[in-house]
Amino acid sequence: MKLSVGVLIGGKSTRMGTNKALLKLNQETFLNRIMKELIGFNEQLVSVDYMDKYTVLPYSCVEDEYKGAGPLEGIRQLLYHARNDYVFVCATDMPFIKKELVEYMKEFISSDYDCYILEDDKRKQPLCAIYSKRVCNVIVQMLLEKEYRLSTLLDRCPTKYIPLKFTCFDKKVVCNINTNEEYKQAIKPVVFCVSGIKNSGKTCLIERIINELIDEFPRIGVVKHDGHDFTIDREGTDTLRFMSAGASMAGIYSREHAAVMSQKLVKKETDIIESMKDMDLIILEGLKYSEYPKIEVVRKGISKESVCKKESLIAIATDLEQVINAGDTSLVNLNDTKKLVNIVLDYFDYNI
Repeated sequence: MKLSVGVLIGGKSTRMGTNKALLKLNQETFLNRIMKELIGFNEQLVSVDYMDKYTVLPYSCVEDEYKGAGPLEGIRQLLYHARNDYVFVCATDMPFIKKELVEYMKEFISSDYDCYILEDDKRKQPLCAIYSKRVCNVIVQMLLEKEYRLSTLLDRCPTKYIPLKFTCFDKKVVCNINTNEEYKQAIKPVVFCVSGIKNSGKTCLIERIINELIDEFPRIGVVKHDGHDFTIDREGTDTLRFMSAGASMAGIYSREHAAVMSQKLVKKETDIIESMKDMDLIILEGLKYSEYPKIEVVRKGISKESVCKKESLIAIATDLEQVINAGDTSLVNLNDTKKLVNIVLDYFDYNI
């Protein structure tokens, strides 16, 4: 069965204070993330309150006829204009929605129901749902009555509730981002690099950045890439003896510290980043040719040239007046930690 998908972006965003559709996550707007995730479906539509507010959107948009009627009218317009009998509808403040979840919900479609609503811990999600065109007449009657509550629509139509707990999806998939605090939590962990050639001063800069950000990001993780093999344990320690004997992992802890050694072959830094997913911010030292956004350190007496991949550079921290091969990348005084930190936060649209 073919399915259309529609995203509602016409809300007032009063609690956020800015248009949520244009908020960014990893340099991509919420709307673009959702549309890219759901691109495999037969049709994509966007519901807007006023068309002239969104003339630059590269998507097929439908406009509210009944102004001020909220998402109910948006759903009606999506259903009316869709070329398919069923439309998956979600709100633009759900940037973590997954195509696989929509595919799963689609399997419940039958002639018995007109609404298929995801249910998260007994909380109904009418803006993460599949609707049949058959509900249009009910919506029109509600609009004439000035009854705009989606719960009323569900009471008046045959509705199937689909529990999220019986799926493989985390609750984050239907997370709504309505406030600035929720937005800050959503973009964590912030991940960026401090890169440069050997002895350029990367570690010192990372120390200063940590001190500058520790109040806003209490949990900071740092990952250092070593091009050579390394030994973290001392000769003769019990943990090294365990590993030498063939143990895959060995851990040690005290009241204040803990450490784990592993024989696991780590091919990518993403393996370690995944283990740090509870951090608020992760700094990668090195990886100058990676795609991660990065600050490059170019220090007098060590180098005069930028060597990092230019597309990923957001600033060059330097004590030189000019840096060879810097292009149009901003040069920032190596000791101006606050400015460097602000450049990183601006890149991630994170406002302290």
